[in-house]
Amino acid sequence: MDFSDTGLGMGRAITRRDFINGIGIAFGAACLDPAIARAAGGTDLALDYPPRQTGLRGAHAGSFEVAHALRDRHLWDLGSARSTGETYDLVIVGGGISGLSAAHFYLQAVGRSASVLILDNHDDFGGHAKRNEFEHGGKLIAINAGTLNIESPNRYNAPAKRLLRDIGVDLDRYVDANAGNRALYDSLGLRDAFFFDRETWGNDRLIIGSADEVRGFDVDFLARAPLSDRARGDLRRLYDPLQPDYLPGLSSAEKKLRLAKMSYEHYLLKVAVVDPSLLWFFRTAPAGWYCAGPDATPALFAWNDGLPGFAGLSLEPTPDGVLADLPGGQHGRQRMEGGGGEIHFPDGNATVARLLVRSLIPDAVPGRTQEDSGAAHVDYARLDRIGQPARIRLNSTVVNVEHGADSGQSRDVRIAYVRAGATHTVRARQCILACWNMVIPHLMPTLPAVQKEALAYQVKRPLVYTNVVIRNWRSFHRLGISSVSTPGMYHNLLSLTEAASLGDLRHASGPDEPIAVRMERMPCSPGLPIKDQHRAGRAELLATPFETFEREIRSQMTRILGPGGFDAARDILAITVNRWPHGYAYSYNSLWDPLDWVFGEGDDRPNVVARQPFGLVSIANSDAAASSHTDAAILEAHRAVTEVLNRRSMPLRG
Repeated sequence: MDFSDTGLGMGRAITRRDFINGIGIAFGAACLDPAIARAAGGTDLALDYPPRQTGLRGAHAGSFEVAHALRDRHLWDLGSARSTGETYDLVIVGGGISGLSAAHFYLQAVGRSASVLILDNHDDFGGHAKRNEFEHGGKLIAINAGTLNIESPNRYNAPAKRLLRDIGVDLDRYVDANAGNRALYDSLGLRDAFFFDRETWGNDRLIIGSADEVRGFDVDFLARAPLSDRARGDLRRLYDPLQPDYLPGLSSAEKKLRLAKMSYEHYLLKVAVVDPSLLWFFRTAPAGWYCAGPDATPALFAWNDGLPGFAGLSLEPTPDGVLADLPGGQHGRQRMEGGGGEIHFPDGNATVARLLVRSLIPDAVPGRTQEDSGAAHVDYARLDRIGQPARIRLNSTVVNVEHGADSGQSRDVRIAYVRAGATHTVRARQCILACWNMVIPHLMPTLPAVQKEALAYQVKRPLVYTNVVIRNWRSFHRLGISSVSTPGMYHNLLSLTEAASLGDLRHASGPDEPIAVRMERMPCSPGLPIKDQHRAGRAELLATPFETFEREIRSQMTRILGPGGFDAARDILAITVNRWPHGYAYSYNSLWDPLDWVFGEGDDRPNVVARQPFGLVSIANSDAAASSHTDAAILEAHRAVTEVLNRRSMPLRG
């Protein structure tokens, strides 16, 4: 196989945007000075259809530079800001699931004669719940750019269940319609696999097989894996339902307390005493939930999420609701029972965001059902029109929120935002901040010090979702694989997208059709405290140019799929790297945070202190719940709107 740039296809004509230190040469300049942007040849990102853009997306160029300048104490001359002359009943800062839900709840309560403006710093709505679109040979392909699933919908809170119903989500109908798709890969004989990388094991080796939750790896996998005899025996033991009790003489509660205060890595090496080489299997196992490896994941969390090694401890099941706010809290064996599973639309929860926008601005997203939203082409020109109850203003980074007078006496709020290099202001009778907690102290310097400290407590979790469109997936078929765990490589997962269709958005039916390949990277820095790992990962993502991602993508796919006939130079049609330096909301970690915070107890938790209303301003977002789950974001929107309506002396249903 040819691993030169030419052999990998680095010069092939796919859409690319190169970045220096994470900042687009043209668009980064456009944020602060339009004249510089013109000189650099910059254009307005809104002129393109956002879901179709490739290259570096997620935190794309133009979406974060103003906020970073604000963080670095750049002071805007608010006195010379241009007033738009607009006054709204409610201005919402942040157009993610929580912000869109807040607008929905508010208009539902007060009626569509009210006026709502949503301001968002990105060129697309949805927050992390965005999608990437590709088209090849007349076939539309859409895949999630961020938020993956509706997890355990039976356990959703009442406001979230009602919202899904109100915007037209019918999960039962969707699941029934995709019964055939769910069997597609199995019907073709495709299975999960592990790729043993040469950097760790001396040579590259693809071995088909994955661990059954009870039985572990099958005999053939263990025989072929490049493990010592001791390591094979230890790996078999970790999944044995009759394995020893590694914490004898302790009650279930005492064991859980011990597990909460030790890492999963420590548990495996020092308590279960397995061969150190087996850490490779679990290097990224918790990363998809916590954006950290086993060194920073409490053993209690690992048990709760179904990772192996705990069968002999006879731990009592986790009570309903406990640990549910953790990123993996509704994934794990304990949480999934009776929860309704994980439901994945083709574009993840971007479907929910699109249906929310349709409920707010019906003619912006054509159609009337969840099915016809799949292939619907959003009319972005209709998002921000005069006279409609809800308006969504993109590419608009808020830099200041202040009351018109003393917060206890004021009758309105002034919101300043930067758009196309100019600062504008609008006024609102009330305001909801549905943006990240860590940004809010910079927007509202008049907040009480204790609240600003609480807002700054959380450090969001960095992650990368990479989507690669290939002209066919014959190489997967020849190799007999659909998903490959790659713990020792740049991306820790490579898989075909989940077989799912929504209306005219149809998944590939066979290996000769184009398809999107999903890859994940969770930048970790083992050995550091969890927040420092997240900060280091964020810095890495912002400093990594697209060229580096592309070379790693092409090389990794070639090493894994090349024996099946894959040619990166020939077969890759498009690459979109969705980098989220500020990804999942921070949830409490028992290795560093108090146990009562982890178990959702106490009004002294930073997220509770942080979300208190201030004058005419309320706070929504998933940070306010210390949970990355979609239903948590919706619930916080409901709470914030309840506060708004209480100030108006109006009730809110649910």
